[in-house]
Amino acid sequence: MRARASGTNDGITKVAKVAISNPDRIIDSLSGTRKVELASFYASIGDWILPHLKARPVALLRAPEGIEGEQFFQKHTGHMRIPNIRQLAPELDPGHEPFMEIDTVGALVGSVQMGAIEYHTWGATKNRIENPDRIILDLDPDPALPWQKMVEATRLLLSVLEELELTCFLKTSGGKGMHVIIPIARHLSWDSGKAFAKSISQFMAGQLPKRFTAKMGPKNRVGKIFIDYLRNGRGASTVAAWSVRARPGLPVSVPIRHDELESLDSAAQWTIDTLWSLLDSLDGDPWEGYSNTQRISRRMWDKLGASEVL
Repeated sequence: MRARASGTNDGITKVAKVAISNPDRIIDSLSGTRKVELASFYASIGDWILPHLKARPVALLRAPEGIEGEQFFQKHTGHMRIPNIRQLAPELDPGHEPFMEIDTVGALVGSVQMGAIEYHTWGATKNRIENPDRIILDLDPDPALPWQKMVEATRLLLSVLEELELTCFLKTSGGKGMHVIIPIARHLSWDSGKAFAKSISQFMAGQLPKRFTAKMGPKNRVGKIFIDYLRNGRGASTVAAWSVRARPGLPVSVPIRHDELESLDSAAQWTIDTLWSLLDSLDGDPWEGYSNTQRISRRMWDKLGASEVL
């Protein structure tokens, strides 16, 4: 059910009991979305997005004046008082302000009140911060490539992961590319998880050098797709499923089933305005069966022609 903003006797606009200042500020000129509408949107999809945010350090991409203005990437609470935000234990990042956690609709809306648009999460939970519970492969294309090339590349990557007997899940990035998520048991170190992701990237680039590159940078992905493995290091983060992106039109990063890949028109197919038609049509969680039980075996390293990192 969609949340609605409410007024109070003193003229303050509230969403999920959080006061929204400058509620009519335009966040995105293309869609005309106002700040209060973004807050209401996130309050409405709380049941969808919160499971992807809870128990993890979260970083906020803030655009207090809207996406055309200056943007900030915030990993720590700092001195800013974000309504309802939870501070994580200081020992998770010694010498810095505490990390943040968003585990309620109030915290979600409170962060929007402070200008947040995007939500990025770590690949580990707060209770086992040194052991990632997922590996993320971000397919980042040359912007000039047609979308069909991205679909084909995603299929090729999925076939390799299937050969490795790894179950994986897909989501649109809300930008140009696709995210492939491999849930794993928490048995690897950050270095080992990142090395395994890199070995997949290098394998794909080695097998299909005209399609893929394992090197970052625009000059290395001309006509190609960079399989970004760098999101798997300690402190790195990836935009969460169901997060809005701070881009014109306010697209959303959306989980999809494998059999929906061919029907996609772009990685920014759904926006803050059009997502409702998708949600209304869903008959279940697109990531049904997601479980952190897989283990990366020595056999998998060997198949990729890589050395296991302990």
